[in-house]
Amino acid sequence: MPNIRELDPSASPLDYFGSELRRQREAAGLRQGQLGDVIFCTGSLIGQVETAHKVPTREFAERIDAALMTDGAFSRLVGLVLRSQLPSWFQQYAEMEARATFISTYQAQLVYGLFQTPEYAEALLGVDHPDRVDELVAARMDRQRVLAREQPPALWLVLDESALYREVGGREVMRNQLAQLLGFQQNPWVHIQVLPFSVGPHTGMMGSFNLLRFDDDPDLFYTESYDSGHMTANPQVIKERSVGYARLQAMALSPEDSADLIARVMEERYGDQPAADDHDVA
Repeated sequence: MPNIRELDPSASPLDYFGSELRRQREAAGLRQGQLGDVIFCTGSLIGQVETAHKVPTREFAERIDAALMTDGAFSRLVGLVLRSQLPSWFQQYAEMEARATFISTYQAQLVYGLFQTPEYAEALLGVDHPDRVDELVAARMDRQRVLAREQPPALWLVLDESALYREVGGREVMRNQLAQLLGFQQNPWVHIQVLPFSVGPHTGMMGSFNLLRFDDDPDLFYTESYDSGHMTANPQVIKERSVGYARLQAMALSPEDSADLIARVMEERYGDQPAADDHDVA
């Protein structure tokens, strides 16, 4: 008889998901391989999720709900599971980000998480967490669901020009990432401006930061260091950083000129490069 790992459902959202999956599967009279056949995955993957060795994706949860007829229970739970994979110091910000009605962000080096492609995120997260890339990417992609809501937040990004040239994941990954930024041009709730090198010193040189606004709660300012985040609703900080952000917007290229620059960098730096001619050496 196989050695079945017993989970403590109260240990974490991941453990609870796994224990509930096993309970519902057994109640349906299905073996792991049988359930895997139904949702087009391996029985091994079912077993890994049931023992909390693998983090489920949202698609996995939706297929489980359909197969076991659990009325969306796993689809509702998977959001908690994915959020629990975020660093503990970031989880509170992620919760507030999901509730915000207006997000203003200045990014000094990298594309903001809500705009990242999976491949770009994978290259970034793999630097420090090569053993947890899949679950961290899944958690980051799940954050992006706020942009697909019926009432999404208004989102304004000021992106330093250096982020366009910092090659993350290779040329193809960067090309696709810049193309994704351009894809937001027709989104009425998203505005992207590039802060060009030519502006010289500016108020954002202290680093990236975000401002969150809510319908019924105080505004929040958020910034982070290597392994911690700082969030405050201090009115003086909010006032100073709001003015600073307005100055960044004023110095940045217009959304239209920003799109032109992004497109130019995408083609000139990350586009198809002609192969070097082969010449015989005399």
